[in-house]
Amino acid sequence: MKVTIVTGGSRGIGAATCRRLAAAGHAVMVGYRSDAAAAKTVVDEITAAGGTAHASAVETADPAQVAALFEAAADVLGPVTGLVNNAGVGSRIGAFVDLDDDDLRRVIEVNVVGAIFCAREAARRMTGGGAIVNISSAAATLGAPFEYPHYAASKAALDALTLGLSKELGISGIRVNTVQPGIIYTDFHGTQSGEAGRPDRLGPSSPLGRSGQPDEVAAAIAWLLSDDASYVTGATIRVAGGR
Repeated sequence: MKVTIVTGGSRGIGAATCRRLAAAGHAVMVGYRSDAAAAKTVVDEITAAGGTAHASAVETADPAQVAALFEAAADVLGPVTGLVNNAGVGSRIGAFVDLDDDDLRRVIEVNVVGAIFCAREAARRMTGGGAIVNISSAAATLGAPFEYPHYAASKAALDALTLGLSKELGISGIRVNTVQPGIIYTDFHGTQSGEAGRPDRLGPSSPLGRSGQPDEVAAAIAWLLSDDASYVTGATIRVAGGR
């Protein structure tokens, strides 16, 4: 059985990914930072459908907690074969010159440093091979001007991480790929960017005429973790409606 850790798994794209992976036969560890109730809901949904899932709290910017997450997954589910590096944070939309120092540091700490800690732990433990999917953003190539270019920069760092790790870890049988979501209907826009209606505002201007749904991103993630993607590494799949 595939055993996959999904960080940021209690909400949005992460929760949709947990449900889809479980339906595909993965045993899933739902990593979450603070919302234990939301994580439990995801676990309960999976187990009610006949799948296998557990939840574990983790601050991904803390390497000791990351190691504990992987240890917990191995203890209750078995050797870890997959990682979805999904945990991420943003900050309020605004002019770059007004960027708050603490917001900047937190974005880099979680989106870059935390993702590296998780990927490093996965690489150490996937001795029999495995797969890592880093969740970047279309912002990585668009730059997010007048909104959050620091967030875009953090996601571009993930793209570079994927490229380097795919070349270094391929010899060990570990595939590393990226998914770049566009504007998706999640609570990121309300709780992080401060504009809950952003998907409605910007969706009509995309080539497909709408914003996306979490499960549309989860489908790409699940494929990259499947045997159907066995010869795919170092790739970026953009799920952004043509943006």
